[in-house]
Amino acid sequence: MQKKKWIVLTLDVSLKDPKKINIQELKKTYKINESLQKLDEDLIGLSSVKKRIQEITAILFMDKVRQDFGLSKYYPGLHMSFTGSPGTGKSTVASRMAELLQNLGYLTRGHLIVASRDDLVAQFVGQTAPKTKDVLEKSMGGVLLIDEAYYLYKPNNEKDYGGEAIEMLLQVMENKRTDLVLIFAGYSEPMKMFYRSNPGLSSRVAHHIDFPDYSREELSIIAKKLFQERQYELSFYAEEVFLKYLDLRCQLPLFANARSIKNIVNRACFRLASRVMGETGIFTYKSLIHITPYDLILSTLFLKGLKTIPMTKIGFNITNMDTKIIFQVLEYEKLNYINISGNLMRAPKVFPTFVWKNFS
Repeated sequence: MQKKKWIVLTLDVSLKDPKKINIQELKKTYKINESLQKLDEDLIGLSSVKKRIQEITAILFMDKVRQDFGLSKYYPGLHMSFTGSPGTGKSTVASRMAELLQNLGYLTRGHLIVASRDDLVAQFVGQTAPKTKDVLEKSMGGVLLIDEAYYLYKPNNEKDYGGEAIEMLLQVMENKRTDLVLIFAGYSEPMKMFYRSNPGLSSRVAHHIDFPDYSREELSIIAKKLFQERQYELSFYAEEVFLKYLDLRCQLPLFANARSIKNIVNRACFRLASRVMGETGIFTYKSLIHITPYDLILSTLFLKGLKTIPMTKIGFNITNMDTKIIFQVLEYEKLNYINISGNLMRAPKVFPTFVWKNFS
């Protein structure tokens, strides 16, 4: 009986160490931390928005790392929708996104173009296409932010050419998506209607980010930051008046969050300049930087809510005990002397001041 011979083959396979990439070094290369830090410094609050931007950045960064490992390239959708009230930081976030996408290699230029209906849609036949094309060409390699995008679509107007602009945007979103990111922005409810009326547009928008209104505390922080950037500072009582001003301003229509705060700060600085120029012939360091209640109280918002009452050293001449003080002395009259029983005595010093009715 013939014995079977078994031949054992041994393969000498030398496995190479898998490729390793230092994440922190790669983040430095793509300037990830730097861009996210700028976003955090530029915007007060908005934690939910910042979290979404970090999530988008993470998937884009991981896509780059996967490519370095030889894995298949996955191009994530980058077109976005920003919804919320004016002045909530939509343009700032769009600018930071353009910078991030350029650093990661998704955009060649990384600039931001802001456009509205007037920049895209014409009033006559044949003029909309050239206008829209011109804006798109300027935006190539960067981000195009279309503000109040819902105004592009007017279904009840047969002579409106907004639909033509939308069709061109749809083509570019699909064919040029490797070098142009579109962001549609506006109020939340009108934007929902806008997307429902344009299913093709909605399907191409990958990221919907809602921008909440700023809280009272966040608006106060924004104001202080703006004053500091201009090298001004609020006095203690001016801070109290400013908070009351915020309460009133937020109740008015067309309040624009940080944008309105910027206007308030600018007007306070204007009033300070006017006050100092009229009060004194000598400038001091304090007079140049010190925002007083007077620089805020002159706003028309306060005309119906404030009244003037006399205050003396003895106390207040107040009949309505529900009235409470916001801040103390703004100015005082020159001392006068009166004759009481043959003796010349100083009259009580009277300090006119403003108080808020039913302040709580």
